[in-house]
Amino acid sequence: MKKIAMYPHAAGGWASLKGTALTFLNKDTLLKGGGTMRRVNQPSGGIKCPSCAWPDSAHFKPIDFCESGAKAVAFEATAKRVTPDFFAKHTVTELRTWSDYQLDQLGRLTHPMKYDAATDHYVPVDWDTAYREIGQFLQTQTTPARSAFYTSGKVANEPAFCFQLFVREYGTNNLPDCSNMCHEPTSVGLAEQIGIGKATVIREDFNHCDLIFSFGHNPGTNHPRSLIALRDAKKNGAKIVAVNPMREPSLMSYQHPQSPVEMLTGGATDISDHFVQVRVGGDTALISGIVKAFLEIGTPDQDFIETHTSGLDQLKAHVAALEWPALEEASGIARAEMYELAALYDQSKATICTWGMGITQHEQGIDAIRMIINLLLLKGNIGRKGTGASPVRGHSNVQGDRTMGIHEKANPAMMDRIEKLYGFNPPREDGMDVLKTLLAMQAGELDFLLGLAGNFAKATPDTEATLRNMMRLKMTVMVSISLNRSHLHHGQVAYILPTIARTEGDHQDSGFQSISIEDSMSNVTLSKGFNPPASAMLRSETAIIAGIAQATIPNSKIPWAQFVSNYDHIRDHIAQVIDGFGNFNQRVRGSRGFYLGNSARDRVWNTVTHKAQFLTPELPLIPEVLRQEGTLRLTTIRAHGQFNTTIYDMNDRYRGIHGERDVLFMHPEQMRDLNLAVGQRVDVTARYASGERTLKQLKLVAFDLPKGCVAAYYPEANDLVPLEHHVPRAHTPAYKSIPVVVSSSNV
Repeated sequence: MKKIAMYPHAAGGWASLKGTALTFLNKDTLLKGGGTMRRVNQPSGGIKCPSCAWPDSAHFKPIDFCESGAKAVAFEATAKRVTPDFFAKHTVTELRTWSDYQLDQLGRLTHPMKYDAATDHYVPVDWDTAYREIGQFLQTQTTPARSAFYTSGKVANEPAFCFQLFVREYGTNNLPDCSNMCHEPTSVGLAEQIGIGKATVIREDFNHCDLIFSFGHNPGTNHPRSLIALRDAKKNGAKIVAVNPMREPSLMSYQHPQSPVEMLTGGATDISDHFVQVRVGGDTALISGIVKAFLEIGTPDQDFIETHTSGLDQLKAHVAALEWPALEEASGIARAEMYELAALYDQSKATICTWGMGITQHEQGIDAIRMIINLLLLKGNIGRKGTGASPVRGHSNVQGDRTMGIHEKANPAMMDRIEKLYGFNPPREDGMDVLKTLLAMQAGELDFLLGLAGNFAKATPDTEATLRNMMRLKMTVMVSISLNRSHLHHGQVAYILPTIARTEGDHQDSGFQSISIEDSMSNVTLSKGFNPPASAMLRSETAIIAGIAQATIPNSKIPWAQFVSNYDHIRDHIAQVIDGFGNFNQRVRGSRGFYLGNSARDRVWNTVTHKAQFLTPELPLIPEVLRQEGTLRLTTIRAHGQFNTTIYDMNDRYRGIHGERDVLFMHPEQMRDLNLAVGQRVDVTARYASGERTLKQLKLVAFDLPKGCVAAYYPEANDLVPLEHHVPRAHTPAYKSIPVVVSSSNV
């Protein structure tokens, strides 16, 4: 049996620098890209990284970006173009046969395009015609209830605010967004327990903690700059417990590319003091075991509990009823190790819990978050320096979009302010999230889909059905910077509306405009692009939204022309509508913007009990779908050469994959048990009550993950997930715990 070949180096280091340089070379933008990167995440007029939502350092750094950020910038700054000539050469039917990677390599869109069914080509259309035809359709050929308006977390605050205003004036709360598919369980769970669905930590807290629990998070690929915070914490004496099914190199050690000592000597900083290799989907059981052990051997913060919490007796009763064998079976972790972790927690005076989608994208996503918060509350680890809850968000402004009102659930106070300011009555009933949008498409109850950035078709579950159902829509409109799958499986009438990218100058009547971004720790900062737009035909997201809105609602109460001419006007309106944004224009122009604040960090609990709530899980430790005889648990993962659905390159350096994505990661002993071998091609079949679905011809790759667990890439594995396999109440697809059987492929 072949041994598991682990990445032989620390994460980061020279390989990261080389990867950054190659990224710009491959995009034909070495000089332009390098110049742009010097502005990324810099104070006072810098460009906010278009990649992840990790906050900037509080201290000035002349270089403050990572390899993933460089790939995102290169993707925007590329010299490659997708022009009308390209569309004239290729039918849509042909382009559907291209891989997502091939589509992602084409470069930037340059002109607004409309689908011509007679020729099966996209053809140029002028902006005013596109606006007029979209507006006429929304006025006369559909209704607000049969229309959905999707937002990617890449969209900045100003266009997001405008988008939700337009949609609500049109008459619907059908505002599905990418939060629905990633951290919705975080938003739901935290709001119920502590009264706010956001991180209670700030970046500086990582310099003052004794202990960090990192759950379901692969920082080296998804948020490389977070490794600097973990490294700083280790240098200050903190211990780190990494909880993850896959033994990811970045959870083991990190070589900081900006550390001359480490780079020149080959040194590195060990990250994890304890690596806990939990079973896929076993986090709730593991944390429940730690809580159970802590209540037996630890010392809770009684003053905090009595003053600030409710529900402890119910939690005690719940964990007392849990049997150790059941916890061990569900988590894959021995009872003794759970006691060891409980003792470590008891010894810590300041603890941070951080987590990614390895926690949220399971049926028990909300349950796992409940247990994380229960653990923190037991020792008063919210509202003190060096403590708190730290969900690690994905896209750079996914949190800001929700703050701006991109939510299918209307906030009553915000709706009251909109009504008072603009003079129309926004809808108050819940709209459609992503799951309900997909179900409406499936049932033939949706006519229109507008996607503001992102790649709706590939980010969503049940891929084949989604692609098929999108083609049944009467109209699709996609606002994008590059060609993707959502443009090719389109409605009967379809438009591609190309927009400027964040790194590009946005010139309006009053001059060059800035936008703002809220990171995952509630810091709001300005971003100002300066590169020339990829085409003179591009328009900003704000201008596109305004154009569609004015064509749809001719007597709109929103001052669209004013908004487009100067984004300061938008920010003045945000200050009147959104909590925490008073004096927005003045405060955001500070060198690092401003901190929105966090009620739970201030120990103000906006919950039903007006206290932080100990809450117990709602689901069994192992959901029924994962108890099927003979199945393995498959988790989806991102490769190092991608960000969300965008495939920058075909390599996954830290896992030893080069030039391919159709792979299945499995422990060698699991291969032996199944009479399979490294390099063999296998079929992976997901089993549900509603039927089976299969991915064929995946190459087996050896990796260190628990027996009974396998992993494959997102979004390729999305088709294994039916709509019914999701987190209850949050409706997030359970991409991280798919019941599968693996068999040898037929040659």
